[in-house]
Amino acid sequence: MRLVRESDGERDTLATEVETADSFLARARGLMFRRSIPDDYALVFEFDDVDSRDVHMVFVPFPLDVLWLDGGEVQRKERLSPWTGLAEAEADRLVELPAGSAESVAVGDDVRLVE
Repeated sequence: MRLVRESDGERDTLATEVETADSFLARARGLMFRRSIPDDYALVFEFDDVDSRDVHMVFVPFPLDVLWLDGGEVQRKERLSPWTGLAEAEADRLVELPAGSAESVAVGDDVRLVE
């Protein structure tokens, strides 16, 4: 599975190593307590509906690029700093990537999982 960005006919791969946080515990833990993640990694949080979703960086010792998606469309993109970062937006899917991985992503782009 890959995470890809599509915009104006362009398509690029954001991550090839994709993990989903699909249980309550996996969502609560997120990337806390990990020392690092691979450069081509993404953690995807799936939700049943659009709602306010927050991300905190407590116990995450490396920066992240975070995407808030609604139906695959990027609603917000934010780089969060280790330990102290905090952000919130409306979304039905959250994506956490290594800092710098979402440089090509803009609000309004489509980001999807593909086989």
